[in-house]
Amino acid sequence: MPYISIESGKLTAEQKKQLIERLTATASEITHIPEQFFTVTIKELPDENFGIGGKSIDEIKRDYNHEPHITPISAC
Repeated sequence: MPYISIESGKLTAEQKKQLIERLTATASEITHIPEQFFTVTIKELPDENFGIGGKSIDEIKRDYNHEPHITPISAC
């Protein structure tokens, strides 16, 4: 049974629904395995639980949103 796992920041219920549907459909199309055999899991990670370049995503968003010429990143 094929297994698809994705890790991301906070997602809405609609985003999760779309990911599950589209990942399943795409993988099924490519592999020619029926959709009903796929399992999809989504692991949400809080922004403070992972980082890039020595800063948590929480810090990066905070710094980015304080730049005067940049459109704020939505708070997830």
